[in-house]
Amino acid sequence: MALIMNETATVIAQEELVQLQQKFSEIKHSINNALAVMMALSEMSQRRPDYSEKLASTVLVKAPQIVSSLQEFTEALNEKAGGSKPDVSAG
Repeated sequence: MALIMNETATVIAQEELVQLQQKFSEIKHSINNALAVMMALSEMSQRRPDYSEKLASTVLVKAPQIVSSLQEFTEALNEKAGGSKPDVSAG
């Protein structure tokens, strides 16, 4: 069974679609975990200012990881869909 993704009639095999869904699920889980940690540290830093440094450190580490994961998934999706790669240099 195959899925047609766009007007150019690019076909993605069922196995590839399952892999993309699994990768998306993993990335979504990782992002949700990172955001939960940041939210908890944000709330803690309001009560205890010494948590502000830990929050800043966590954001500096996790934010680029989130962006990287999303770019990696976008590239995998574009590769499977036969689409062009987005210009990630513009920001």
